[in-house]
Amino acid sequence: MTDLNPNKDLPKRVLSIAGSASGGSAGIQADLKTFHEIGVYGMSVITAIVGRHPETGTNVHPLTVTSIEAQFATALAQTGVDSLKTGMLFSKEIIHAVADLLEQVKGTAIIVDPVMVGKHNSILLREDAIDALVNRIVPQASVITPNMEEASILLNNRPIKTVDDCKQAAIDLHLDGQKHVLGKGGRLKGPAVDILYDGNTMYCLEAPRIPTQNTSGAGCSYSAAIAAYIAKGYGLFEAVKAAKQFITTAIAHSYSYTVLPGPINQLANRKAEDVYEIKTYKE
Repeated sequence: MTDLNPNKDLPKRVLSIAGSASGGSAGIQADLKTFHEIGVYGMSVITAIVGRHPETGTNVHPLTVTSIEAQFATALAQTGVDSLKTGMLFSKEIIHAVADLLEQVKGTAIIVDPVMVGKHNSILLREDAIDALVNRIVPQASVITPNMEEASILLNNRPIKTVDDCKQAAIDLHLDGQKHVLGKGGRLKGPAVDILYDGNTMYCLEAPRIPTQNTSGAGCSYSAAIAAYIAKGYGLFEAVKAAKQFITTAIAHSYSYTVLPGPINQLANRKAEDVYEIKTYKE
């Protein structure tokens, strides 16, 4: 195919492999909004559609492995990829398929958000798929981004309630030479403290606690922002710090249309006066 675009200064390319959230606040929808706001070219591989049927109550509608493979192949063939993230994978069949696909992009930064439970208490990862996630996807990650509940599940339901618990969880989830661990402390009391551990150094990243229930899509957008900043050339620590700043601002300007937890506001980052300071320190 002839390249008709003489402008070679094109946006970096970031792919999200995740679920589609029909309400628009999380999953692929949140990722694409985040990619756009950070200034990268976003693509998607949809693994499942999340939307509750009013009669049957069925909430998760997984796509076929063939359709997932087709989406991935199309993104690579038509555009290429500079970094990618995984979100909701749901089943062991999908996990094994995605793990095989990731082998095609070795050397590319892979951010793994081990999505398990949604803000509305939807089960987004089957229990029999946890081992597949740990054994097939996690070892290929550049960084994994579990929240406290997800870290607890990955560590055989160990209670995680304090900053010290988060620090120990990051240590125990680390695999030498394979990945960083970003343990998200969104459910802590007090400031929102996240722990970034690379096997040698532990960083704490602290932001103000925003008093709101409207945090739907925060975890998805956080990992998407990390992938976007890495694609733009940031080092991992700087990418995580910039992503945390982005998310804190988005949470501070969140809203809701109903009594349910509403979406964060990625658009808020366009206002320079709304940028929140992130305190960082080594342990």
